[in-house]
Amino acid sequence: MQSCEISADSTDDPLSSGLRRKRQPRIVVIGAGLAGLSAAKALLESGFTDVTVLEATDRIGGRVQSVQLGHATFELGATWIHGSHGNPVYHLAEDNGLLEETTDSERSVGRISLYSKNGVAYHLTNNGQRIPKDVVEEFSDLYNEVYNLTQEFFQRGKPVNAESQNSVGVFTRDVVRKRVKADPDDTEAVKRLKLAMIQQYLKVESCESSSHSMDEVSLSEFGEWTEIPGAHHVIPCGFIKIVEILARSIPKSVIQLRKPVKCIHWNQSVSKEIERVADHNSDLPEENKGSNVFVECEDCEFIPADHVIVTVSLGVLKKRHESLFHPRLPEEKVMAIEKLGINTTDKIFLEFEEPFWSSECNSIQFVWEDEAESESLTYPEELWYKKICSFDVLYPPERYGHVLSGWICGEEALIMEKCDDETVAETCTEMLRKFTGNTNIPKPRRILRSSWGSNPHFRGSYSYTQVGSSGADVEKLAKPLPYAESSKTPPMQVMFSGEATHRKYYSTTHGAVLSGQREAARLIEMYQDLLQ
Repeated sequence: MQSCEISADSTDDPLSSGLRRKRQPRIVVIGAGLAGLSAAKALLESGFTDVTVLEATDRIGGRVQSVQLGHATFELGATWIHGSHGNPVYHLAEDNGLLEETTDSERSVGRISLYSKNGVAYHLTNNGQRIPKDVVEEFSDLYNEVYNLTQEFFQRGKPVNAESQNSVGVFTRDVVRKRVKADPDDTEAVKRLKLAMIQQYLKVESCESSSHSMDEVSLSEFGEWTEIPGAHHVIPCGFIKIVEILARSIPKSVIQLRKPVKCIHWNQSVSKEIERVADHNSDLPEENKGSNVFVECEDCEFIPADHVIVTVSLGVLKKRHESLFHPRLPEEKVMAIEKLGINTTDKIFLEFEEPFWSSECNSIQFVWEDEAESESLTYPEELWYKKICSFDVLYPPERYGHVLSGWICGEEALIMEKCDDETVAETCTEMLRKFTGNTNIPKPRRILRSSWGSNPHFRGSYSYTQVGSSGADVEKLAKPLPYAESSKTPPMQVMFSGEATHRKYYSTTHGAVLSGQREAARLIEMYQDLLQ
């Protein structure tokens, strides 16, 4: 049986009985993803010496996970650097020579899509027919025009009408559908194809937003997400290199792997268990018994701290906020956690001996003709594969081999995660045969896929503004605890960072990095006299 212990490697007590003693505060960062590492790096470089990073898994990086297969690196998580001008992730990559091998197909200007800008996207129907290129281009222009309209509700303060239910999906489907049906130049057959393409485009959009459906994304808030100007970039040697650069200046002793946290006891609310253990621990300095915060780990260790920076995902907060904090979080913060959205976007990599696609094809987009009049994008469990929106061709083949990268999101992604590799590979192969009309497509030689939804340390890919939520909820999520500051209440005991806490850049790697730097800056300002 494991015995509990309280760490006692620090000396004085912080702001509670007087941080006026001019000593270093104890800072614990929970999570060694981009936000946690950015916070720890900034703190250490500013002169803080008592910083500890606790990571539940056996690796650093969080939702950045680069996997090496042969000579190629595949991204199960973050893939793109979104924009360059002022983007801290871009500057880290550029300054360290990580973009020197980035090809034109891995450098995209304009609105990012899931697939390469080079080559042609093949939109195929479940009847094995390719939709003519001119029809695709006409529909794409229409869809993008309506997409731009969705941005205006926030950016121009346009009122949202009741028919849209404040939903991006409902609004987009309704407007595009009406315009397609009203086009006098299209035949009924072409209209039918365009109506079916609405659902395919919304599936792509859902994968980009990491929502189950665009019906769940807030129309009034959609335009607040801000795109950084400049090109988008892929890092050929792996996004994990950004993680390694951030960790380079952090001593290895600072980061503790396989150290999951059970509960954060804050506001000097030391539980009876801690007091009991403390009473029997003769080596524990008296001042540690009155610490502002104790981080209780799953291995029964209690780590005293003055400040804790929580960087866990919104998915983990949704699942565990009741047990993760003692006392429980204020109602305002709980409501923000519950209102904001996060879901799963997964990738499925299929490696083939030889390509069955043409050299100009950059992606295979799946258009189900029977979905022309569909309202919902939820499928019975046995039809989970209908949520796969596309397979992208990875370029260049000299680097990646002959590999397709599939995208699936929402509840169907969770069903996919429960299946074994053989089932997923076989299902995807049958789907490719059906849509291409090529019954001779062999099964892939290898499959690699992500599982962000079922992973208990993430419980989703990244956040979005769900219907009923707003940027104000992001601010509430980011607000340090306790709220009521007084001379008797030490401030900023529990702080929050991570992509979901950045109002303009949620869902991005630069949002995560900037949020970690933001929380570090709060402490640097607070202790500026001590650090000088």
